[in-house]
Amino acid sequence: MALSDSMEISRALLRERRTVWESKPILKKLYARWYGRIGEALAPGRTLELGGGSGNLKEFFPECIGTDIVFSSWLDTVLDAQELPFIGQSFDNIVLFDVLHHLSAPVRFFMEAQRILKPGGRVILMEPYVSPFSYVAYRFFHQEGLDREVDPLGPQPKDQSKDPFAGNQAVPSLIFEKQRKQFEILFPDFQIVNMQKTDFIAYPLSGGFHGANLHPLFLWAFTERVEKWLQPLASCLAFRMFIVLEKYSV
Repeated sequence: MALSDSMEISRALLRERRTVWESKPILKKLYARWYGRIGEALAPGRTLELGGGSGNLKEFFPECIGTDIVFSSWLDTVLDAQELPFIGQSFDNIVLFDVLHHLSAPVRFFMEAQRILKPGGRVILMEPYVSPFSYVAYRFFHQEGLDREVDPLGPQPKDQSKDPFAGNQAVPSLIFEKQRKQFEILFPDFQIVNMQKTDFIAYPLSGGFHGANLHPLFLWAFTERVEKWLQPLASCLAFRMFIVLEKYSV
């Protein structure tokens, strides 16, 4: 498939996601919870969102600079997360929501993040987490790939022909668990200040942007209580991980 065709398909998918976002209340509940967590982690100052997609984050943080690799009228600009067109130390936060596992060269992104963040600046990520429970759903029922045999921190020429929506949901778990020590060696300017494994019930039952919702809204408060009780089992049950990296102050 030609790159132009891939980009047009990507734009159509973003428009579709925007429509689903406007019509699926359970998604807004989930994202409000996730964005609340992101808001608590933001450092004061300028925020750059990469892979802004359907523009949901800007509804909660309108002052952030929303970007994606494909054009959308609700975002601010088009750019590649692996080749950022900004001078050094120009941002206080970089937010990626379900973006890291789509990048063809994650190492390039983290190098760029180190460069453009100010000392004390943060990279805030919300990504899939592959637990024994979520593996079944991600491996057999999700439209994106899952390959735990790759080396996401290995040599990575940027793939210009890669479909922006093609992803490997195993990448975040590999980087921040299996390869955490290697990550810390490669990127000594970053410290991992927060890493949580979350979301056991409401998220998988919601169907996300593509599946049917099996979670009635009237059960929301009950589900939140149950998920808090299940937190000690997060490594076995979680569908998501929340990571905050902070650039060491000079």
